[in-house]
Amino acid sequence: KREKLFLLPGDGSAGDRLPLASLPVLSYDDYPYHITPDPSEVRGPLSARHEALRERAPAGPVRTAMTIQPRDGRLCVFMPPVERLEHYFELLAAIEACAADLDVEVRLEGYKPPADPRIGMLSVTPDPGVVEVNVHPAASWAEAAAIAEGVYADAEAVGMRAEKFYFDGRHMSSGGGAHIVFGGETPNTSPFLLRPDLLKSILIYWQRHPSLSYFFSGQYVGPSSQSPRIDEARHEALYELEIALSRIPAPDGDDPAPPPWLIDRLLRNLLVDASGNTHRAEVCIDKLYSPHGPMGRLGLVELRAFEMPPNARMALAQQALLRALIAWFWRAPIDAPLVRWGTALADKFLLSEFVWADLCAVLEDLRGAGYAFDPAWFEPQRAFRFPVLGEAQCGDASLTWRGALEPWHALADDSGSGSSRMMDVSVARIELIAENFDPERYVIACNGRRAPMIETARAGRFAAGIRFKAWRQEQGLHPTLDLDAPLRFDVFDLRAGEAIAAFQYHVASDQPGRPANAGEARQRRRARFMPAPINSALSPPHAEARDNEFPATLDLRRRRVSL
Repeated sequence: KREKLFLLPGDGSAGDRLPLASLPVLSYDDYPYHITPDPSEVRGPLSARHEALRERAPAGPVRTAMTIQPRDGRLCVFMPPVERLEHYFELLAAIEACAADLDVEVRLEGYKPPADPRIGMLSVTPDPGVVEVNVHPAASWAEAAAIAEGVYADAEAVGMRAEKFYFDGRHMSSGGGAHIVFGGETPNTSPFLLRPDLLKSILIYWQRHPSLSYFFSGQYVGPSSQSPRIDEARHEALYELEIALSRIPAPDGDDPAPPPWLIDRLLRNLLVDASGNTHRAEVCIDKLYSPHGPMGRLGLVELRAFEMPPNARMALAQQALLRALIAWFWRAPIDAPLVRWGTALADKFLLSEFVWADLCAVLEDLRGAGYAFDPAWFEPQRAFRFPVLGEAQCGDASLTWRGALEPWHALADDSGSGSSRMMDVSVARIELIAENFDPERYVIACNGRRAPMIETARAGRFAAGIRFKAWRQEQGLHPTLDLDAPLRFDVFDLRAGEAIAAFQYHVASDQPGRPANAGEARQRRRARFMPAPINSALSPPHAEARDNEFPATLDLRRRRVSL
C-alpha cells in the first residue's frame, strides 16, 4: 500500500517484526496451513546432504518468509516455519551454498527444525532465575552419562553451576528442575504404549514409596508444588486411581494388544495437580498419547519430582535408579494395593530418617531383583537434601539436628500478584535425631515443650520434627502468631532430675554476603547452632497429648495440649 515494507518498531530481528497483519485475509480453504506430521509416521533415513531448493513458483498463497538482515556484524538469516525436516535441510543447504559463494559468516535465527526422531536436539533456554537445558534422548547408559557430564562441564566452563548458597548457609540446587523423560525412539516403540502395565507399575510403586517423591525433589514439595503426588493433590483421586488401574490389561493376558490411546483416556484426568494441570503432575503423561495434537503423542512419560543436583555424579545416580526400576517393572510388573498414607506424608516423610529408610527399602527391592545398588551411592544426596545443622553428645545419647522438608502453601489470589501465586514461606521445619536414646530416662524440650521422639526402624534411634514460624511475612497464614525463632533445646536426665545440656538454633546468619563455596556454607549452618547456658531452675516439661494426625511433629504454632 505504501510501496515499501515497514517493519514493526523494535530492536529484534526483522523476522520477528514483519507486519503480518497487513497480509490479505484468506478463506479457510485457501489458507496454507502447516500440518505437523504424525509422530508415528514411518520415516526413511536422512540423506547425507540435501540439494539446494530449485526455483519453483508457489502453488498458492504464501504465509511464511525468510528474512536476511545484517546485524551485530553478521548476516542474520531468519528461518521460517516448515512442515518437515527434509524441507528445513533443503533450505539450510541453499543458505550454506550462498554463504560459501559470498564468503560471509551467517547466523541462523527464527524457527527451529521440526521435531523429528531422526535428529537429536539440545536446547538452551533462559528461564526465570536459571538457564534451562533440555538434552536429547540417550539410547544407552554410556550416552546418558556422556550427556550429563558434558552439560555440567560446559556450564562450569562459562562460570555457571547447578547450585546456589543462601545467606544463612543453606546449600541448595539452582532451583531448576531435573525432570527425567522415558520413552522410545518413536511412539511406535515406546515401552509405555507397548506395555501399559509398565506405567501402572510406576504409579503403584511410587505411591507406595514416598521417598521417590521427596528424596530427590526440590525445596518446594506438597500439594502446591510443581510435582504433587496423586494422593496429596486431590485426596479423592486415590480411590478413582484404583478403578482406573484395574482397567489396564496384564501383559500376559489373552486380550489383544491395547490401543495406544488407552493410558491417556484412563489416567489423563487423574494425573494432574490440584488445579487440573496435567503438566504439573508428579508422573506427567501429557506427551504420551494426547488427543490434542501430534506433539502430545510422542510416547513419553516425564517424572517431575527431581530437582537439579549440584554435580553430574549425583544426577547420574538418580538416572541409574530410575532405569533400574523401569527395567525391573518390565520383567516383573507390580500389582499391589495402594497405601492410604494420610497425614504421614506431611509428618514422618518430611524427615530424613523415614525418607531414608524408605529409600533403602527401594534399594533392597532392586538388589533382590538383581540390581546391586549400594545405599552409599545416595549418601551425598541425603547430606545435600537434609544437611546436618548441629551435633552433640548428651550422656549416652548422640543428638543430631538436620534440615527437614516443609510444604509451602499457596495463598489466596491477590490482584497485585499478576500471573504468579503468593506462597507462605514463613514456616520451617528441622529434624532432631537421637541415637542410643532412652525415652524413659531422657526428655528433650524445644522452647519449653516436649519433643515427641518417635522410634525409627533402628532400635534405640528416635526422631522428631520441629515445625515453627521462622520468618515474618506480610501476607501469609496466621499473621498474628509470634516468631518461634531462635529455638532453644533443653535436654533433661530424669534420673539425675536436672537439665544436662542446652542448645540454641538461629534461622539467620550474621555474616554478610553469600557463602563462596560449600565448605563456607557448611560453616555458616553450623555457626547458627550453638551451646546455650543450662538453666538449672528448669524442670522437664509435662508430656503432651499425642497428636494423632502428626505424631512425629511438634508444631510450636499450636497451643500446648497437656495430658
